[in-house]
Amino acid sequence: MNTRRLVLGGILSLGLLAAGAIVAQQGPMQNIDPHRNPNLAEAQHMIGMAFEKISVAQRDNHDDMEGHAARAKELLAQASQELKAAAEAADHHRH
Repeated sequence: MNTRRLVLGGILSLGLLAAGAIVAQQGPMQNIDPHRNPNLAEAQHMIGMAFEKISVAQRDNHDDMEGHAARAKELLAQASQELKAAAEAADHHRH
């Protein structure tokens, strides 16, 4: 039973790591309608710009700066998702 949990936990961890790597390559989504939520859309756009600047820094330095740059990109992707949730909540309360 413990071995099974350990294996399942390892598989789940690898899946999350792979998902993070995919997000790190693609960048955060920019999926907020600027006509409905202009400030949130602009904030999400700025997150995308920050993500790109980090990518350039990673290329220029030929490394990941001890994982800190990758972690920053993950957090930016999370922030973008939270902004989308905020935009959806705002849209819901308008109706």
